[in-house]
Amino acid sequence: MSTKLGQLGEERAARYLQHRGYTILERNIRLGRGELDIVAKRDDLIVFVEVKAHQSREASLLAMHPDKCSRLQSAAETWLGRHVNHAHCQCRFDLIILTPRVGLPAWLPPRIEHMEDIIR
Repeated sequence: MSTKLGQLGEERAARYLQHRGYTILERNIRLGRGELDIVAKRDDLIVFVEVKAHQSREASLLAMHPDKCSRLQSAAETWLGRHVNHAHCQCRFDLIILTPRVGLPAWLPPRIEHMEDIIR
């Protein structure tokens, strides 16, 4: 995935979340072994959102291998350690997949799939 495609995907994912009542706290944060694409909040819930913008849904799902999940958890723990004002909040890991609409005009936005609580 190109950097430009990734940035565009993250922007669309952030707008999607905002339209659903989430507040975006931070984006593209490198912490230790991992990176957090989006950190969002709704009520007393902190959501660490991984954004995947591959050519197929399957490719995006395959990119969420155990090592990737471990790195996300490590980055989230570091983020929480630096933001003690959110210590009382529940946390969740979500995945947003953006895939192009095959056979439709290129100007149509990609399909967005929001999967909640992907790491337990």
